[in-house]
Amino acid sequence: MTTKTIKTMTAARIHAFGDASVIRHDSVPRPRPGAGEVLLRVAATSFNPTEAALRAGMLQAFLPVDLPYTLGWDVAGTVAEVGAGVEGLCVGDRVVGRLDSGGAAAEYVRAPAALLVPAPASVPLASAAALPVAGLTAWQAVFEHGKVAAGQRVLVNGAGGGVGGFVTQLARHAGAVVIATASTRSAEAVLRQGAGRVIDYNAGPVGAALDAPVDTLLNLVPLSPSDAAALAPLVRPGGRIVSIATPIEPAPESGVTALHMVARNDVGDLAALVELVEGGVLGIDVSASRPLADLAEVHRLGEAGRTRGKIVLSP
Repeated sequence: MTTKTIKTMTAARIHAFGDASVIRHDSVPRPRPGAGEVLLRVAATSFNPTEAALRAGMLQAFLPVDLPYTLGWDVAGTVAEVGAGVEGLCVGDRVVGRLDSGGAAAEYVRAPAALLVPAPASVPLASAAALPVAGLTAWQAVFEHGKVAAGQRVLVNGAGGGVGGFVTQLARHAGAVVIATASTRSAEAVLRQGAGRVIDYNAGPVGAALDAPVDTLLNLVPLSPSDAAALAPLVRPGGRIVSIATPIEPAPESGVTALHMVARNDVGDLAALVELVEGGVLGIDVSASRPLADLAEVHRLGEAGRTRGKIVLSP
């Protein structure tokens, strides 16, 4: 009698909510794809600050997950197996996608084929893992909600982060004049990404550095109530405020449209982002490439505000 060998893999999981020390690297069975799914050999996932909030238990009210939970929403990888009913994907295809149920912080992940698009061939496959969550957030903030257009003055608050780099590039691609806030550590990269001017948010009130109101404010960072209130008057009457973090409320009489957004998973938008990468219009700013074993340390650095751009992690 022979015993069937169960293939295993390493996955970065949490068994409880808490600080970064709850991240464990477990040996678990390698999944098999079901109908409509593929199995990906993961090239990389990437760090998103929201995942640190999930790990800490701060998102359970509106994004509940069952434990143990494998981290990793962004994935770039190669198709290793194809499940029943999948068309258009073959073993060996290089793909990228956002996995709303997580799981990409592992050697392999089972993924719905409908959530994946061909990865850009012009960048290393691992680098493409930086694109889905941050890129989709930026695309929808700039085009769908911000309605950024040529000739507008756009203030990007928090341009040095992973989302900020894409927002800056997309707003500039739309023809806007981009004014960005960032730390001195990120200023050079933000200028390369298309900002016409960078304001050091540590040097004093942002408003004091502006010479005129802006058409659109894109806020990408958590703010205190006083800081949020100070940003609202920087937008001209009839302008727009879009925030992916702290909501910003303008004065009712200003006529400013303000909204707080949560990005949705949209493969059409993701495919458009890949096309811009392939065309050399959109760069992927990978500030560091780390082994997946360093995930807890990357979470600590992110929570301490000591990261810039996107960090990708490979198993």
